Amino acid sequence: MTIPRPASTFMVRSSPGEAAIPVRRNALALARRFFQISVAVVADLVVDANLTPLQMGVLAYVNKENGEPGIDQVGLAARLGIDRNNAGVIVLELEKRGLIERRVSNADRRARHLYLTPQGEKTYHRLAPNIRAAIDRILSPLPPRERELLLDLLTRVIQENAAYARPGGGRRRRRSET
Repeated sequence: MTIPRPASTFMVRSSPGEAAIPVRRNALALARRFFQISVAVVADLVVDANLTPLQMGVLAYVNKENGEPGIDQVGLAARLGIDRNNAGVIVLELEKRGLIERRVSNADRRARHLYLTPQGEKTYHRLAPNIRAAIDRILSPLPPRERELLLDLLTRVIQENAAYARPGGGRRRRRSET
């Protein structure tokens, strides 16, 4: 399969009528734009449920249908690519809203296992189909075979660079840390 290669710089418009701005055909710039588009689309879909995209990510990881109910907060943080403290803050907020339940682990009293409440499951199942449809729209410029190829390639790149996928990775260090 031959995929036409776009120019090294291409033009995009943020909205109709706005001036086109150049975007470099560079892996870092493209990854950032793809992330930006994906988060914005999900944010638009979860705003009426008073959720953030990251909170929806928690519901997706903990739901009964295709998640990991009973996952602990440390495992959740790792899967979301956030630090444990942020995961705890997000889970606490969802717990206060009655969407998630934390249970103390029998094996390690410090660990908390996470489960969606019936309200959390209902919220997840109400929002998930629209999010799946939105992801399909984001990927709609690609035929199905290329969509799968993109996901396979992104998966491989992420797996091979897992050492860099850590919370805070890439942040500028303070002078006192150098």
